[in-house]
Amino acid sequence: MTAAAATRPDIRAARRLVVKIGSALLVDRETGLKTGWLTALAEDVAAARARGTDVILVSSGSIALGRILLNLPFAALPLEQSQAAAAVGQIRLARAYEEVLTPHNITAAQVLMTLEDTTDRRRYLNARATMETLLGLGVVPIVNENDTVATDEIRFGDNDRLAAQIAVTVGADQLVLLSDVDGFYSANPKEDPAAVRFEIVEHITPEIEAMAGDPVSGLSKGGMKTKLLAARTAVSGGCAMAIMEGSVARPLSALTAGANCTWFLPEGDPQAARKRWIAAMKPRGEVRIDAGAVEALSHGKSLLPAGVVRITGSFGRGEPVAVVAPSGEVLGKGLCRYTSTEARAIAGHRSGEIEAILGYPGRAALIHRDDMVL
Repeated sequence: MTAAAATRPDIRAARRLVVKIGSALLVDRETGLKTGWLTALAEDVAAARARGTDVILVSSGSIALGRILLNLPFAALPLEQSQAAAAVGQIRLARAYEEVLTPHNITAAQVLMTLEDTTDRRRYLNARATMETLLGLGVVPIVNENDTVATDEIRFGDNDRLAAQIAVTVGADQLVLLSDVDGFYSANPKEDPAAVRFEIVEHITPEIEAMAGDPVSGLSKGGMKTKLLAARTAVSGGCAMAIMEGSVARPLSALTAGANCTWFLPEGDPQAARKRWIAAMKPRGEVRIDAGAVEALSHGKSLLPAGVVRITGSFGRGEPVAVVAPSGEVLGKGLCRYTSTEARAIAGHRSGEIEAILGYPGRAALIHRDDMVL
């Protein structure tokens, strides 16, 4: 379950970091938004960006903040009132993030998602492409569940699992859950004084799962069980995950300095995990390429339409296809960024001709190298 030999990850080494922020850290029932705490967190974000780390914040708090602004009770609300509170709280929350990040010359973007956005392949690819573009432009996305439209059937239900799914979607190597507990315990420490905190969890075993209780604050929804579910998603995608108590000023700096936490270690790295996922898929069609494209792929390039000779099969955007050499040898698999109909239309053409052929601008690569395993 734990091992002294295991090394505690260092967030200063993260290439891409996702940070989940719980409602109780952001919102006080009496005074509203905790501006001082959020201002200090922005310093941590700026420090990470200065190190060259991409940062994504998954923020709770919209409903909690909306309750205060609308003078709604802190009790179970009907769905329509929760969604109304979210609509009001989201705009205030987005403005707050903009206000604390702007002094650091950081642009913030609001991204609202539901479970459907990650389970539907087309929406998943759109979300991933948007996130990659924002990060490439130096933007810090602020992600929240789209509570204004989500129903129970399309909800994550908590931002712990949303954060883990975002981490896997963008290929993050570290995820930090800022919570009201300082790690994962053998039992609920509020009820059992003999409970022991784990420094590192190398494998999520049935024994570990049995230890998860349901400590929950008055403002948050995610208990330890949801955090464990988040950890399982994250580590299977090659992402290390930490649970820490986040109420201190500059919690990421505190984590770097050795603050109490529990790290769940990843299974491989994010890119390798994604490649395994693609390799396990059943192809829906074939993309036969020419010798020039074979050479380009051997040097780690993406597959461009100009190198495609023939498309067979019927597939949608984002579905797996086999990549086939002129000899008929299957070189590998990849997720096609176009439907089979679109791919046939642009096969053999340069990327600059795509808009004239399809009537709208498309992506330069038919299959991006990050979406391909050879």
